[in-house]
Amino acid sequence: MASNSASEIVDAVGGPGNIASLTHCATRLRFQLNDGDKADKTAVEAIPGVLGAVPQAGDRFQVVIGGGVQTVYNEIMALPVMAGGGAPASAESDADIKARERAKGPRGTNAWLDTLFEFLSDSFRPILGALLGASLFITFMALAATLGWIPAWNAPGVVLPPSWAFVNLMWQCVFIFLPLMVAYNASQKIGADPWVGFAIMAVVMLPGFTALGKTEDAVQTTFLGSDITTVQVFGMPLTIFDYSSQVFPPLLMAAVLGLVYKGLKKVIPENIQLIFVPFIAMLVMIPLTAFLIGPIGVYAGAALANALSAINSFSPFIFAIVIPLAYPFMVPLGLHWPINAIMLLNIQTLGYDFIQGPMGAWNFACFGATAGVLVLAWREKDKQMRQTATGALAAGLLGGISEPSLYGIHLRYKRIYPRMLVGCLTGGLIIGIGSLLLGLPHGITTQAFVFTSLLTIPAFNPIGLYLIAVAGAFVVAMVLVMISGYKNPEPADAAVATATAGAGAVAPGAARDSIPAVAGGAELVGVAGETAAATTATAVAERPAAVGELVQVAAPLDGTVVALDQVPDPVFAGGVMGPGVAIEPTGDTVYAPGAGTVVAAQPTGHAFGLQLDNGTEVLIHVGIDTVNLKGEGFDVKVKNGDRVETGTPLVTFDRAVIEKAGYPLITPVIVLNGDSFDTVDPVALGPVTHGSPLLDVQKKA
Repeated sequence: MASNSASEIVDAVGGPGNIASLTHCATRLRFQLNDGDKADKTAVEAIPGVLGAVPQAGDRFQVVIGGGVQTVYNEIMALPVMAGGGAPASAESDADIKARERAKGPRGTNAWLDTLFEFLSDSFRPILGALLGASLFITFMALAATLGWIPAWNAPGVVLPPSWAFVNLMWQCVFIFLPLMVAYNASQKIGADPWVGFAIMAVVMLPGFTALGKTEDAVQTTFLGSDITTVQVFGMPLTIFDYSSQVFPPLLMAAVLGLVYKGLKKVIPENIQLIFVPFIAMLVMIPLTAFLIGPIGVYAGAALANALSAINSFSPFIFAIVIPLAYPFMVPLGLHWPINAIMLLNIQTLGYDFIQGPMGAWNFACFGATAGVLVLAWREKDKQMRQTATGALAAGLLGGISEPSLYGIHLRYKRIYPRMLVGCLTGGLIIGIGSLLLGLPHGITTQAFVFTSLLTIPAFNPIGLYLIAVAGAFVVAMVLVMISGYKNPEPADAAVATATAGAGAVAPGAARDSIPAVAGGAELVGVAGETAAATTATAVAERPAAVGELVQVAAPLDGTVVALDQVPDPVFAGGVMGPGVAIEPTGDTVYAPGAGTVVAAQPTGHAFGLQLDNGTEVLIHVGIDTVNLKGEGFDVKVKNGDRVETGTPLVTFDRAVIEKAGYPLITPVIVLNGDSFDTVDPVALGPVTHGSPLLDVQKKA
């Protein structure tokens, strides 16, 4: 992404003065804004390289970039206007701030929920790279055991040769010390000193802490059905656990530490806070964590894990279906992070996890839907979507990361989700039925926490059933998307409004008359290298289209018909708005291309949307970037809701005004609901007069 795109992102979120802070995760820029209402989601998604935008409560705003997010983050932070991390917000009085917040209405009323999910996700996101690397080491060990190179590497009592034992340490380092990593991230997120959080959690992970349970004073007891070890410390029972790989205790500890830090900073003078805030926080939190928070975290996590285990044991078939169907809705909300913690706990306590297998069905259905979009993008020569889908598919199949697919594609096009859910259901059914036939009491399991990708397939058992399930989910989702298409048919008035949104702030020649997030058409049939004689001025017959019937759209102005890819705007040229052609006008008047109703007549005169009686929804866009003229040089003849016939004048434009301003006069004529038809083909390229046949539209059989 070029630095000018980085500057555009800053401008679209309200400028540097509106940015309180900026961080990033594996795929997204994460803005904390001073005023979330100033961020323009439409403008952000129109920027090249941006896969999507996600406004959140609490004035948070996410921009989905994909794998190149680090580069974009660096480019933004290198901008001169971002010196110091963003300019301070403009000064506001207390009354101004209160009025602004009241004007937001319900916005932010559920900010606590967003904050909770942000806390959970930000505690894990920075260590995703380490977890992904460790998961691949685990997969390699599992593959080596399957091929007979080494014995069952994770079986009790197995001693590996020194070389393989060293390889085994490469993943253990991540999971054994996972509580320390989570404690650091969670403490930082909550506003406390992350190293203090790290140190507090480190106490209960010291070998000396575990050794307390092996002294003569240690007592073995049973609590809530579990055998635990306690020892008296200062006259109070201290429960001894192995906190390796635990994630709930550090999360709870950090949440309490944040409250303690805020309280201490209120009562301790600022000039001595550096010394006494960390000291008193550790003095309070280390015993509190060891005696209370740690055990609560262990038992809370165990209770959740046991509940899911009971459901899976009761009916692995139902569990295998519910998990893949639930994940597509959990991941966008951040609800999957607690489940990840339970997976880790399952591996520690049970020696295996039963959630990741069904989760793989969801992941591969997600990636399959992306593959279907990629195939269609290649067919339609949609360069931008091709790049988006390629990056998202690579991140998914190789890394098991679904966010680029979700935010970059699936959540932008409503047609994808139902088809992806069918893929999820297919994978879940295969796992459920296969588990019943093979007599698997826990379904598909894995003995390690891995990211469900192509590279980690060997980590699942039985591998054959898992492979069939994920392949089924992938293929079904991909084929359904390819058959039905992914673009959303959109009413003409909404498409015209979208096509003209935000264009006033763009320089001439820039592609800002419409945005890639809007989709309204099917495959654009290009006609290259052909010329034709002028067509006869035969009026187009307007009548409702029967199934399979051919209808036509007339030319709306005099000029020369050219292929749509000749338009100097990638959105129109790539067919994002829908199929059609463009006309280089020789006259100065635009006429109705058929009988119907005007559903969108822009007051600036540069664009019109019409619902024709023959079922087509047509967008006529007079010139490129002409919205910047703000109506100068345009004499609009109709208004919204007007009834028109073929040849009814819509607008007269002054060619000299447009040409003097430097805007191209080429006029795209688009069928917005192209998905409703089998084909939308140009009648011919070359000279044309208004009222002559322009497009042949074949109704679907």
